[in-house]
Amino acid sequence: MITLKSRHEIELMRQAGKITAAARALAGAMVAPGVTTREIDRAVYRYIKSQGAEPSFLNYQGYPASVCISVNDEVIHGIPGSRVLREGDIVSVDVGAYKDGYHGDCAATYPCGQICAEAQRLIEVTRQSFFEGLRYAREGYRLPDLSGAIQRYVESNGFSVVRDYVGHGIGTEMHEAPEIPNYVDPRMGRPRFLRGMTIAVEPMVNAGTHRVRVMKDGWTVKTADGKLSAHYENSILITDGEPELLTDPDARAE
Repeated sequence: MITLKSRHEIELMRQAGKITAAARALAGAMVAPGVTTREIDRAVYRYIKSQGAEPSFLNYQGYPASVCISVNDEVIHGIPGSRVLREGDIVSVDVGAYKDGYHGDCAATYPCGQICAEAQRLIEVTRQSFFEGLRYAREGYRLPDLSGAIQRYVESNGFSVVRDYVGHGIGTEMHEAPEIPNYVDPRMGRPRFLRGMTIAVEPMVNAGTHRVRVMKDGWTVKTADGKLSAHYENSILITDGEPELLTDPDARAE
């Protein structure tokens, strides 16, 4: 069931979103050759805790870390560990924070040092596809309007949209109704966006096929053809006008 948030709930989600966005920025600033993914995870854990919040992902359905860090052909849910980032990698960071009963959720893909032109274009198209969809995240539009805008933009740039994983509603639970696909599927229905809805829109874009596979760890998702993937996400509030980004892309850890 889709829940509409009250003014009080929205304010709590703004606070959770602010912490989450700052944690994403902290992780992104740490992406550099020679850094391990575990170092990034530990720094984000410490930051979220310092803000009086909890990492949403830690122990969520058994996930063993505070951040999902996915490198190169890893699409989502990469588990931080001893992997050392190298020049030319692209690194997707997905973060959630839980405070006073509400979650924030956001992600972005960052270059590690100098990257090739095609990898940079993939990152930019993925990010812009989110903002193409955002234009329809407002009262009066329906879910396929947003999903279709993302899909059209991605595919017009020669990339593909992952279909096995989608965005979602967000609030007291990390994943709430409705599902927010980044492509149009007749089975998805046509729910209308209403004031007070809070959703997480997260295009996952592959350089090659949209198909993916799950690794033996049960979490890490990779592209089926080994080509690069990028990810971009923000939590959004539907208002009676412009949508509000609850996870501000310009936030920085204090």
